[in-house]
Amino acid sequence: MLDNIEKDVAEFLGLHGIFAGAGGVLVAVSGGADSICLLHILKTLQNEGFLHAELVCAHVNHRLRGQASDADERFVVGYAGTLGLPVVTRTVDVPTHARTRKLSIETAGRQLRLAVLAEIARDRGCAWVATGHHQDDNAETLIHRLRRGTGFRGLAGIRPIRPLGDHLWLARPLLCVTRDRIVRYLRERALPWREDHTNSDTEYMRNYIRHRMLPLLQQDSQGCLIEELSSLAMSAGRLCDQVHRRVEEAWDAMAHSDENKIRIDATGLALLPEMVAVELVRQTLVKLGSGERDLTERHYGNILRLARQRMPGKAICLPGGFSARYESGQVVLRRGVGSSNAVYGTSLAIPIPGWSRFCGCWINAKILDRDEIDMRGITRDKGPFTEYMDWDRVKPPLIVRPRMTGDRFEPFGLGAIKKVGKFLTTEKVPRELRERTLVFADREKILWVCPVRIAESVRITDGTRHVLKLTVGGEDE
Repeated sequence: MLDNIEKDVAEFLGLHGIFAGAGGVLVAVSGGADSICLLHILKTLQNEGFLHAELVCAHVNHRLRGQASDADERFVVGYAGTLGLPVVTRTVDVPTHARTRKLSIETAGRQLRLAVLAEIARDRGCAWVATGHHQDDNAETLIHRLRRGTGFRGLAGIRPIRPLGDHLWLARPLLCVTRDRIVRYLRERALPWREDHTNSDTEYMRNYIRHRMLPLLQQDSQGCLIEELSSLAMSAGRLCDQVHRRVEEAWDAMAHSDENKIRIDATGLALLPEMVAVELVRQTLVKLGSGERDLTERHYGNILRLARQRMPGKAICLPGGFSARYESGQVVLRRGVGSSNAVYGTSLAIPIPGWSRFCGCWINAKILDRDEIDMRGITRDKGPFTEYMDWDRVKPPLIVRPRMTGDRFEPFGLGAIKKVGKFLTTEKVPRELRERTLVFADREKILWVCPVRIAESVRITDGTRHVLKLTVGGEDE
């Protein structure tokens, strides 16, 4: 006989098609209250004939809490044994992954955990991985996204199901219940669980939201804020599903892949509802290998403007070294600027001194005294993505932009003004590098065609007193 929370979970599984046709389900168990509740409920549903799948327990030891982490692992192995379930354990090196990938400990742990769970699931023949995310987790996710800015996709929060790889799905069966109900369920049955002391550390943003922000917001709420935010996430999720269906239809009708670029019919793109058009563009860029972190509403708006205003030869530089260009009735999305170098609406004023980011590159600008630098060392060691210029001959503001048709400058050492395009051809710069060339200019002239040559006008001389040092770095550096 199922109790209320077990019935709610069973209904939630059926509503979302979770575990449909599953031969095996891998249950991720940390040892905390949420995962122990999940494991116990799924085992109960299996015993009562509501779940027709084999259960396998998996524990990933992050080794972040020393002996406590090892004790968590022993606890999970022992508890799975009391339920008669097989258990698989793995250990991951989170600090090394975080350091080498320049990630936070939380992000690194999540990446490694999901990768290991997917590997175990495949090894054990499981098509589903289940985790213990619940309504409180969903509420915290929504608040976190609202703080940094989000759209309808972000408001969908944690989805009940998402793909984890080929023929592998990640499910969250407890998204229909609150943390309070989970703890009450465990206490009523005297079920044990492990506590992680780091969950109370409000230095972590998610913990700050959980322990400080949500209780404060709840004080001014009429109903249960957790449940209201969960309802909002579910509504936004249904909107996401509708948009994705429209995107699939639009992709089949108007998108064409061609080597390292994707062409989208401009007329069709312009006629789509904006929400669908933006999602189509986003998915296209993801297919090309673009990240999403730095794409903003402004980027998407500029791309749709290309389609609507039909601006031949115009291109938009996008984060990560990608671009969008209008040509022959199509919007072409690709890595690099492409053969046409006219760029629409894209430039950046560089703070001096300071750091900035443009087209997926980091730019560092410094002002140095002339006696701080060794000119012989500069010539020998600086590399193509660092340049030194006479700061007193620069007329700010200094901007960076992709090169444009008609650009001219006087390359250092040539004694004549050259078209940038012809100069790059003469210098035999490879096409793939020409397409990623950046131009640094002040209010009067081009100072540096990066990473090829600076201009004669800003070369360092014996009379130079102050030096501008510019360094350009790739996104992963």
